[in-house]
Amino acid sequence: MEKLTFYAVSAPEKLDRIGSYLAERLSRDVVRHRSGYVLIAMEALDQLLMACHSQSIKPFVESFLHMVAKLLESGEPKLQVLGTNSFVKFANIEEDTPSYHRRYDFFVSRFSAMCHSCHSDPEIRTEIRIAGIRGIQGVVRKTVNDELRATIWEPQHMDKIVPSLLFNMQKIEEVDSRIGPPSSPSATDKEENPAVLAENCFRELLGRATFGNMNNAVRPVFAHLDHHKLWDPNEFAVHCFKIIMYSIQAQYSHHVIQEILGHLDARKKDAPRVRAGIIQVLLEAVAIAAKGSIGPTVLEVFNTLLKHLRLSVEFEANDLQGGSVGSVNLNTSSKDNDEKIVQNAIIQTIGFFGSNLPDYQRSEIMMFIMGKVPVFGTSTHTLDISQLGDLGTRRIQIMLLRSLLMVTSGYKAKTIVTALPGSFLDPLLSPSLMEDYELRQLVLEVMHNLMDRHDNRAKLRGIRIIPDVADLKIKREKICRQDTSFMKKNGQQLYRHIYLGCKEEDNVQKNYELLYTSLALITIELANEEVVIDLIRLAIALQDSAIINEDNLPMFHRCGIMALVAAYLNFVSQMIAVPAFCQHVSKVIEIRTMEAPYFLPEHIFRDKCMLPKSLEKHEKDLYFLTNKIAESLGGSGYSVERLSVPYVPQVTDEDRLSRRKSIVDTVSIQVDILSNNVPSDDVVSNTEEITFEALKKAIDTSGMEEQEKEKRRLVIEKFQKAPFEEIAAQCESKANLLHDRLAQILELTIRPPPSPSGTLTITSGHAQYQSVPVYEMKFPDLCVY
Repeated sequence: MEKLTFYAVSAPEKLDRIGSYLAERLSRDVVRHRSGYVLIAMEALDQLLMACHSQSIKPFVESFLHMVAKLLESGEPKLQVLGTNSFVKFANIEEDTPSYHRRYDFFVSRFSAMCHSCHSDPEIRTEIRIAGIRGIQGVVRKTVNDELRATIWEPQHMDKIVPSLLFNMQKIEEVDSRIGPPSSPSATDKEENPAVLAENCFRELLGRATFGNMNNAVRPVFAHLDHHKLWDPNEFAVHCFKIIMYSIQAQYSHHVIQEILGHLDARKKDAPRVRAGIIQVLLEAVAIAAKGSIGPTVLEVFNTLLKHLRLSVEFEANDLQGGSVGSVNLNTSSKDNDEKIVQNAIIQTIGFFGSNLPDYQRSEIMMFIMGKVPVFGTSTHTLDISQLGDLGTRRIQIMLLRSLLMVTSGYKAKTIVTALPGSFLDPLLSPSLMEDYELRQLVLEVMHNLMDRHDNRAKLRGIRIIPDVADLKIKREKICRQDTSFMKKNGQQLYRHIYLGCKEEDNVQKNYELLYTSLALITIELANEEVVIDLIRLAIALQDSAIINEDNLPMFHRCGIMALVAAYLNFVSQMIAVPAFCQHVSKVIEIRTMEAPYFLPEHIFRDKCMLPKSLEKHEKDLYFLTNKIAESLGGSGYSVERLSVPYVPQVTDEDRLSRRKSIVDTVSIQVDILSNNVPSDDVVSNTEEITFEALKKAIDTSGMEEQEKEKRRLVIEKFQKAPFEEIAAQCESKANLLHDRLAQILELTIRPPPSPSGTLTITSGHAQYQSVPVYEMKFPDLCVY
């Protein structure tokens, strides 16, 4: 060997003939099964290859690779391992110049086949598989270092290499126990364990991937997982994608996420557990990618997930409709549970991804999700709910609000206007999202996430009478000008949502707790003196509604409202620290504790609480009185004129057209009278003078809604069918008539009535209003009776 090596180094031009001779001898010896001569020939080739680095080595390499191919084609495991070892040595040699004609297609195919060896002897099978993995590793190293490295990334090669590595990686035990980046295997494990060696080779392969060939390396992973049904259970799939995300360069992470989303779209009609497995893999990938670069896929991720959320709800609704009514279908119930697994996985992924985004992107995602929620009056949402029905629509509303709740968790805005812009608040507080107690809970929890900027919500958890609010150590700041303007613009909308939310018949204890927290958070974060007065008016209005009970609420709900009012007035009285107000509230609570404990939250929300038969016989001392509150606040400098005005919620167009039964189904008239007189002693008798029942009796509204619908239908039909010239002529005549009428009105003067009392009695039907004063006026001034 020494003489041959010296001769080859001295005369490199002879290497070609030397290689051809050794290749001929080796081929003959392999056929004749002369293993000893084969070993001698390969050892000679290896030493010559390691010793010679001249330009003339190129033809010798061809002879060498031809001999390695002969060994790999033989059926003897020892010769296959021998050929693999020689190829690995060759792969570690750095050549001076690239080879433009050399290809490794045969070696990729042969090494991949060795990775799937099924030899009957376990030891030999393991040895062959290890040799195949090392061979693939050698091919990857040789081609990546070569200038023609792009050939190895072609799909026909990746479709063989990647599944071969994954096939051997499945033998790793406890793969799901790894939380962080998987640790690198030791040197002994690499040599002895095919699974560890395959994983190491897979990492190396992905680490060398670039922008152009990343997808070719990832797509065979999906094919392997699909073929072997490894999405359910998905521990191995999660492990694979953890390796992928930690091995590739950070700036390419969004490519992997795009591939997962694309595969989720392709498998959208598969079994629910398969889709859930893919979504959980996406969650793991997003968790790693969110720490670095996530690229331009933010909206794409959310859009795809929301689309699959709608599909899952649609499948669930179809299964429920397809099942028989009178029997229990086990398959339907199991599918229903599986779809819930999919939905929970989607919501968890949305929440995790959203919570890792910066605030400016998170606010965009909040608007994006809110725009998908189907509510009345908005046609902007792009989720198709035409096939869902009422039950499916409610389900998708719940799922989207749960997603929104996850995204808003931990969001901190400097001003409430940033957190709750009008385009977000209006659909959030829509009556369409008040038709179910679970929907109302989610809406309130989303509001709490956005309002609670000082982490006070945990201190307010649970509705109760707090003996000393100072012990809670509430954090608050001075109300800024932006928050004040927000309450002036949107305060009535918030009050109305709380007021109507308290009067729903399907409320449970959690609803009352969340409503109490809403009032407390508004007081802490957004309340100046004017807002405090409005909140007290709201609380008194809730008390009056529970006493009068126009909505025929059950006794539990009436007592629940009374307990909510007691808990809130106890809280707000201590927050504004007006001694007289605190004294009045404490006195009422003390009397309730002795005479009517069911009016307190600690008792009414306890199991087996005794309820009263009626509330009409209770004494005034059990109620919070407007005149007492006005006296106590007036003495501390508060402007209490508005306390004498009963709170009535505003009416919206959606209220009239929505399906829910509420106070606004009749006629809502908000009376805003600032009286200079001293308030009456009893708030209950004061509210009886102006109530909805009295106003309903005063105005005959029978058939009014039907007449309005009929008029609306006739107008629409006329504009659809009448000729354009007729419509234009009629509009012109009406305009002229209106002009003449206005001219007459501007000259008109209303004079006082001849009666000496100076009052006028108005009668409508069988009802009669109280006499009201008549004032002389001249248009265009206004007169309010």
